[in-house]
Amino acid sequence: MKKIIPIEDGDFYLTPEGYRCFTEQYLLKRGYCCESGCRHCPYGFSVKTNSIKKK
Repeated sequence: MKKIIPIEDGDFYLTPEGYRCFTEQYLLKRGYCCESGCRHCPYGFSVKTNSIKKK
């Protein structure tokens, strides 16, 4: 079971379409890449290459 991360200020914003978009702050707190191509992915995942860029 995955750990539940409480949502805090700055963890997401609403897009013009009304969807929640998680920020880099939240994704780093979560601690792993979900490989879904998140807009603010701090892990460098690319949907086009299906890989994580090494830093």
